[in-house]
Amino acid sequence: MLLAKPRNLSKWVKQAHNGTRIGVYRNMATSFSCCAVGVSENSPLKGTENGSVFDDSAGSVTTFGTLLDAEITPETIDFFVSDAHGDPDCPSQGFSSVEQALSSLRQGKFVIVVRDENEEAEGSLVMAASQASPKNVAFMVKHGSGIVSVGMKGEDLERLNIPLMSPENEDDVSAPFFTVSVDAKYGTSSGVSASDRAKTILRISSPDSRAEDFRRPGLVFPLKYRNGGVLTRAGHTEASVDLVMLAGLHSVSVLSDIVDAEDGSVSSLTNLRKLASEHSIPIVTISDLIRYRRKREKLVERTSVSSLPTKWGLFEAYAYRSKLDGIEHIVLVKGNIDNGQDVLVRVHSECLTGDIFGSARCDCGNQLDLAMQIIEQAGRGVVVYLRGHEGRGIGLGHKLEAYNLQDQGHDTVEANLELGFAADARDYGIGAQMLRDIGVHTMRLMTNNPAKFTGLKGYGLAAVGRVPVMTPITEENKRYLETKRTKMGHIYGSDIQGPLISRDKNDIKG
Repeated sequence: MLLAKPRNLSKWVKQAHNGTRIGVYRNMATSFSCCAVGVSENSPLKGTENGSVFDDSAGSVTTFGTLLDAEITPETIDFFVSDAHGDPDCPSQGFSSVEQALSSLRQGKFVIVVRDENEEAEGSLVMAASQASPKNVAFMVKHGSGIVSVGMKGEDLERLNIPLMSPENEDDVSAPFFTVSVDAKYGTSSGVSASDRAKTILRISSPDSRAEDFRRPGLVFPLKYRNGGVLTRAGHTEASVDLVMLAGLHSVSVLSDIVDAEDGSVSSLTNLRKLASEHSIPIVTISDLIRYRRKREKLVERTSVSSLPTKWGLFEAYAYRSKLDGIEHIVLVKGNIDNGQDVLVRVHSECLTGDIFGSARCDCGNQLDLAMQIIEQAGRGVVVYLRGHEGRGIGLGHKLEAYNLQDQGHDTVEANLELGFAADARDYGIGAQMLRDIGVHTMRLMTNNPAKFTGLKGYGLAAVGRVPVMTPITEENKRYLETKRTKMGHIYGSDIQGPLISRDKNDIKG
């Protein structure tokens, strides 16, 4: 991929194909105009409805470029999220805010927690264990599965000598960690009544309780909370304890899955909303709680800084370690970004196969190469390299399994889903925190992926422009790129209107 600095912009524009529209450079943070092109006049390219171009001829390779300061067209404006969308304090449409949920818990009332806005998402009634009463427990038994659980931290379980029911499953993050069930030994009878269970819950939640205060087994089921809460495991146990702690209450929760009163099946979101409306119970999503926590908690720590000479030029390298999982990430900084305004930024997900081995199945390595070149020539910019994002978050081994499925006819989205993963399991919150740590405030984000714009407001960041990152489309990655466009909303070249521009190679500086 070549980078060009036109000797005479007006002369260069006149050399363009008829109908070509060059962007007006509105956000000039650098002192030059930069384009990367390499398309011959006879290239058999077709434009798609969002501006992407895919070569239908087998085996051909087409080099794409990008306008560093492309005009913000209507298509680009639609690319950006609104001020509200992605704001950690703005709930998903149709749901209550986290703050409303916390207010309810402080008043000794219930909250309904769902994983997401899916109609089939399981819902749990949640309240603080320290405020349990026979009336509240009876309500949970009436509308729940009959199993009343208590979310607890590992240290409290150890203090009360309550072991896991199946210790060998502790590494399985997909399921809740059930412990041996208990009943309060004193002041209860069979343990089954709402009154008995309320007494057991209150005793469990008391910091003064002791292991000998309980019978085992019993009718209250403690669940082990995974350290890090919903930022580590997006489960109902973690969400319930997180909410109780955020409300300023003792870190023990009560929860019960909500079921349909007629057939005992998992209650639908429609029925959950009906229950919530009838009893004035806020419904919150775990995804909203994750965003809420990510905004308020520092999740990374800077560990070292060093100069890093690269094949593109000299950068300053900042190493960060995630407090959640220990994964180390790196930020490369070029030039002076002290004011943090209008900074060229590339947030790049780790792709070992593409970045290191030059895999032709994707465009990752080419995008990183192009971004580094553009930032080097601009003299000012940032590359955030997020590790742990392999295969859009599914890991290296699973990515190779997905490749096998793709060879059998699946596209990249279908392959991830077939393996039991989300189409895109990446989260960019860590990257946003690193950008804030080095002082970035507003940026021109180098991306074709709208998902990278969500949630920026919550971190004090704003995207003031987009630089499309267009790289070679080959026979090997053509279907992959088209799937990202049609199924994941990626946009290719929407800032450039009309046919791509042919350049004389003598007028290109690399």
